Amino acid sequence: PHPRRPRTGTMSEAAKPVSAWKSFLSGGFGGVCLVFAGHPLDLIKVRLQTQVVEAGKPPPFTGALDCARKTVAAEGIKGLYKGMVAPLMGVTPIFAVCFWAYDLGQKLERKALGYADDHQLNLFEIGLAGGFSAIPTTAIMAPGERIKCILQIQGSTPDVAPKYKGPGDVVRGLVAEGGVPNLFKGATATLLRDGFGSIAYFSVYEGVKRSLSKNSEDGQLSPLAVVMGGGFAGIFNWVVAIPFDTVKSRLQTAAPGEYSGMIDVSRKLLAADGAGGFFRGVGPAMLRAFPANAACFMGVEVAKKALDYIAPGY
Repeated sequence: PHPRRPRTGTMSEAAKPVSAWKSFLSGGFGGVCLVFAGHPLDLIKVRLQTQVVEAGKPPPFTGALDCARKTVAAEGIKGLYKGMVAPLMGVTPIFAVCFWAYDLGQKLERKALGYADDHQLNLFEIGLAGGFSAIPTTAIMAPGERIKCILQIQGSTPDVAPKYKGPGDVVRGLVAEGGVPNLFKGATATLLRDGFGSIAYFSVYEGVKRSLSKNSEDGQLSPLAVVMGGGFAGIFNWVVAIPFDTVKSRLQTAAPGEYSGMIDVSRKLLAADGAGGFFRGVGPAMLRAFPANAACFMGVEVAKKALDYIAPGY
């Protein structure tokens, strides 16, 4: 076995061991904050990604602002929050599991490398723990993403009546069409998106947070460090993840038999729209990324502080 390596310096916020249940609960609260802050721009992103351009006709939407304007004109402000029930209901377990698994990944790395429990991992090691977090979250993320995307594109095509009334109706319809596995269509694309995206997500957050906190008293976090770290983490996450997300959205909203899988989606998208087709929706994704993920990490850090106050030492 590896000898346990002594810690060096004082233990900062980033190096303090966090109990599993606190990681679970604070992650769930952070996810709720993210959905409320970012859902309208996520809806616009999905509608841009999945719009169908007919030969000889202009695209339904020319960009993010045009999509927002037409959505509000046709469906009102509430149209921007269409499909939010599914991610909001699923976001607590998804983000709870994500942050729990991220914390578990760090603990497993420390144990495997012989580090002390309070040893601060470097950013490469943080990234690996982040990538690990995507594995268990995909099991609950993929069905929620499928339901959300299907509901979000309803109403984006003129003169086509909505097929589903809500999340429960989508679940019933998908299971009737293809059984329970139909709910997990696009799961591989979701895992690739979240795996690579989470490597960037957590390593950038820790890097920015540590940089802005290193001169603070006793290494304590500042709200500015959390907001900037979370915002830039979201941006870099989407820089990496958007091509996989576009493929996922296409695959999850396609009619049965339209695509045989991820490779088929990618091949047809490249042939029709070129490489730029993989980055459709990047504008609203980037606009959403900073505020939504700043809200997420602020929620996580505030929840951790609250839980430490309520249950110190647990």
